[in-house]
Amino acid sequence: MKKTYTGSCHCGAARFEADIDLAASTCKCNCSICFKTRAWMAFIPADAFRLLSGGQDLREYQFARKSIHHMFCAQCGVRPFAHGNDGKGNRFYAVRVNCLDGVDPQELIDAPVSYFNMLHDDFKSPPAETRHL
Repeated sequence: MKKTYTGSCHCGAARFEADIDLAASTCKCNCSICFKTRAWMAFIPADAFRLLSGGQDLREYQFARKSIHHMFCAQCGVRPFAHGNDGKGNRFYAVRVNCLDGVDPQELIDAPVSYFNMLHDDFKSPPAETRHL
């Protein structure tokens, strides 16, 4: 069931709202940045995301193909979300599940996790090993 969550960086400078169905899908990836930052994300369409405050405190990091805009707070360094366009040109947000505020731990425990092998540019297959992600 889709629910409106609020979220933030650690210091609270960047705050957002997002309409997410955690029971539908979350994901983890083994690409270099997701691995190093232990990313756990929920992908949502752009119209399901609203930046409430702190846009001036956010900085952007891009790498490789520079297709995803990884946003981080200049004050505390936390990465609350990223955004980009899918293969069809539709804008999306990848909200860091761990940046949602006040989530019932049971919702996180119950959230299904899909794994993507983006270390090898294979979006369709999970990595052979996922326990470390």
